Amino acid sequence: MPLLTDKQQKKEFKAVASKDPERYYPTTFLKKEGFSRKQCKCGTFFWSTTTSKVCGDPGCSGGFRFYDDNPAKNKMGYIQVWNRFAKLFEKFGYTPIKRYPVVARWNPGLEYTIASIVCFQPWVITGEVEPPSKHLTIPQFCLRFGDIDNVGITGSHMTGFVMIGQHSFVPAKEFDQEHAFSALYTWFTKELGLPKKEITIHEDAWAGGGSYGPCMEFFSRGVELANQVYHLFEQTAQGPRELKLKVLDMGLGMERNAWFSQGTSTMYDATFPTVMEKLRNTTGFTADEKIMKKFVPLAGYLNVDEIDDIETAWKKIAKEINVEVETLKKNVLPSAALYSIAEHSRTLLVALHDGALPSNVGGGYNLRLLIRRMLGFIEQYNWNMDLKAIADWHAEYLKPLFPELTEHLDDVHNILDVEKAKFLATRQKSRQTVERLLRDDKKIDEALLLQLYDSQGISPELIKEEAEKLGKKIMIPDNFYGRVSALHEKKEQIHEEKKEFPLQDIAETDSLYFSNYLLDTCKAKVLKVLEGKYVVLDKTVFYPTGGGQLHDIGTMNDENVVEVLKQGMYIIHVVPNTKLKKNDHVVCKIDLARRKQLAQHHTATHIINAAAKRVLGNHINQAGAKKTVEKAHIDITHYESLKPEELEKIEKEANKIVKEAITMHKKFMPRTEAEQKYGMGIYQGGVAPGKTLRIVEIPEVDVECCGGTHLDNTREAELIKIEKATKIQDGIVRITFTAGKAARASGTEEHHILEEAAQILHCEVTEVPARAEELFTKWKKAKKEASKGNLLDKELFVLTKKEKCEGDALTKTATILKTQPEHIIRTIERFMKELNEMKKR
Repeated sequence: MPLLTDKQQKKEFKAVASKDPERYYPTTFLKKEGFSRKQCKCGTFFWSTTTSKVCGDPGCSGGFRFYDDNPAKNKMGYIQVWNRFAKLFEKFGYTPIKRYPVVARWNPGLEYTIASIVCFQPWVITGEVEPPSKHLTIPQFCLRFGDIDNVGITGSHMTGFVMIGQHSFVPAKEFDQEHAFSALYTWFTKELGLPKKEITIHEDAWAGGGSYGPCMEFFSRGVELANQVYHLFEQTAQGPRELKLKVLDMGLGMERNAWFSQGTSTMYDATFPTVMEKLRNTTGFTADEKIMKKFVPLAGYLNVDEIDDIETAWKKIAKEINVEVETLKKNVLPSAALYSIAEHSRTLLVALHDGALPSNVGGGYNLRLLIRRMLGFIEQYNWNMDLKAIADWHAEYLKPLFPELTEHLDDVHNILDVEKAKFLATRQKSRQTVERLLRDDKKIDEALLLQLYDSQGISPELIKEEAEKLGKKIMIPDNFYGRVSALHEKKEQIHEEKKEFPLQDIAETDSLYFSNYLLDTCKAKVLKVLEGKYVVLDKTVFYPTGGGQLHDIGTMNDENVVEVLKQGMYIIHVVPNTKLKKNDHVVCKIDLARRKQLAQHHTATHIINAAAKRVLGNHINQAGAKKTVEKAHIDITHYESLKPEELEKIEKEANKIVKEAITMHKKFMPRTEAEQKYGMGIYQGGVAPGKTLRIVEIPEVDVECCGGTHLDNTREAELIKIEKATKIQDGIVRITFTAGKAARASGTEEHHILEEAAQILHCEVTEVPARAEELFTKWKKAKKEASKGNLLDKELFVLTKKEKCEGDALTKTATILKTQPEHIIRTIERFMKELNEMKKR
């Protein structure tokens, strides 16, 4: 039977659970506390101690109603919410743990952490890996970009928030729903100090990630404060199957609980009060308190996801609080802009600290969108603001909760500076584009607005501003930024067809290359031969293609092994036209020189990754890599193209690590233990499956989860030579390099190129970059003058510069000539030829 969508599964199971509440919900506890079950006009079943006939949803109960008459007896500061929550739940047996990064490197299906349960998907949820604790709580910072247009304006929407998680991962016999529920109930009654009559609890269901179950939602005065999900079943093609591991997944909004307890006008004032105070002092903007006090309870009417006409909503609110629409907007919109700047800057601080980068692709686009939205507000209201300072304010305020955010602030500053420079560089060009469109009377509809922003970064506000100067009207869609975000929400995935072999009936392969990368022979037994060429052994020294590293080649008895594949824990050798058969005994021998070169390139990849992090900043992570015999490359996350001097520093730092002769540690560890000891940074370039990880550590330099063949000591890499760096996409730079024997051969080849260039340019080898720069400059000037029909100065045809180069002459020359090192000679010859032709004319 086909699997239901999450939405369908939730609806179907909710109907099932509603018919049998005693089985699926903690009804015994609720009845004991004096709650009774009712059904709202919207169809929701809910529990309450009052005679109310409506559930707690704001649409049914009359919106948010806690501003003037707050039922919470205990007011809590933002960070205090977590401190008191963790302390209370420790008494119930829950261990508090530190947050995971917002970049979900451990999760192959997600780019960002969107909920606290994501920290434990997929490995813990499936029971494959032990959790950090059977019962735990976590203050998890999460990112969601679906409500960008609502941030600031509604007073309660965010792109970055802390979901306090209450989680349990236990066998069915240990699962205690009543205990888990009572702990959360105690939070609301004892810590927040809510009377029972102020609590409404909904029956609901949840489905996602292949599992589903009942859940209970806590409401008070129209505000949803938490929901507690009980994962009981797994979705399968054969129908529902009871989970062996029962999972408790409670999410409590830290911002929402602080806001509710304090009764502040907006969630932002409760979440980052010191930052809001500084922003108001910096801008000098203060809204009319009387107008804002009346507006705040009605702000939800401007939720662009729930209205068809934003202008009608503005008019409705203005009429209700008895002010003109323009007066209302004059107070609300600048306030919303300030709140947005505060909220977006906090999201960016955490995301950039954790290794995310703004870009034009994937989730990185949403980060760039936030930056441009902030800069747009600053420009619109002519505010004098420094985004770096705002990030610092947030880091300082959050220090008691997330002390790590005060580290690597320089990296955050650099990224914000680069993004601001990109934004400003497009402004004048953007205005010219808009002016041309308006002059040509181009129809500027929603599709064109999205296209202009997506492809050129031209904001709809700028287009509207320029249009109004010409007396034209432009309508901006209410949820414009949400639509832009949706365009980049899904990462492109390429599904490759992989050949699957029937190997379930044989034992997994013992991979001997892990223990000793120089082990080149072994005796083994044939377990299976498929299609006359695919051979599976009980053990092998052959490394299969994987992790960006090319496979070994060699012999099996007297037959050639031309390729090696991996399927799960099986190693498959490609032996064309093999005569081998099941139960034969063989001697395997690999090409050791090839193995050593591949190992040098693989270890050098780790070394360069670490060197780049030291030189460029903590935001550097591996996005991909490839290691062949001839050369290798590593793709790193970086916000701009690398300069020649940066490449020189990385190469120098890499070779320093080589010369330090550091003994490397290679070992297998349980996944949870490895993550707790080394952090999520061990996942570089991808996620390895399974409960056990192979950790490759260069002490004090680099630690990664990696299944490749590696050297035993960094000195065995001998020499690392960086050839070039290329920006392959926004936010990703590819560094191409060689190591060991390949690096020495590359050095000889490079010297030959420089010698030939020196002969053509009539200079010393060390003078080639300067002479090439002189050639390039004079060639450009000669072409420009010739195009105008001017006589050319004789000096344009004479090369005299004799400045010596320090460092990598080849890379500098290639950069000057805007070409690749291997094309230097061809480029110089072309420039010289064209100059000579112009000289003759």
